[in-house]
Parts: sequence; structure tokens; C-alpha cells
Amino acid sequence: MVRRSRERELGVEDVLSSRGRVKILKLLAEAGELNISEIVRRSELNHTVTLRHLEALERAGLITQRRFGRIRIFRYRDDDLRGKLLKSLLVSWDGV
Repeated sequence: MVRRSRERELGVEDVLSSRGRVKILKLLAEAGELNISEIVRRSELNHTVTLRHLEALERAGLITQRRFGRIRIFRYRDDDLRGKLLKSLLVSWDGV
């Protein structure tokens, strides 16, 4: 039996089915990287919900995180083909 990695378990439907996830993706695509407090502030979502969305987006391979002690910095993955395509969509959608 072939086992799929957790990175691929979250499909496009799952990623784009949540307004909160799309909001967070757009923020990170525009800013490049933000800490969780700034994401919470800009997205106007609560901390728990934001963290859950960030974990899902990380599992999908669209963002990464770095830790500096208790500080967590989340970065949009421009190096991923899906990330590039999604960023192009998110940026151009509002520009139309």
C-alpha cells in the first residue's frame, strides 16, 4: 500500500473552502512573512482559529514557520509551484 504524505492530504477544495484560510493566504502572499500576532490582528480572526488555519496551510505545504523562542514567524512559500500559482490568483483576483 502506498501511503501519501501529510503534505498532500489537504486538497485545493480544503484550502480554498475556508474564508479564514483564504484571508490568511492572501495576507502572507502580500507580506511574505508575518508573526502570528500580526496575522491575528490583520485577519480579524481569533488566535485559536488562526492557529488552526495556519497548521492546515502548513500541512498543505503552502506556508512554513520558523521559531525564535516563543515567537513564530509564518512565511508564504513562493518557491512552491502551487504557492506561485495561488499567489498569482490571489493578487490578480482583486486587481480585476
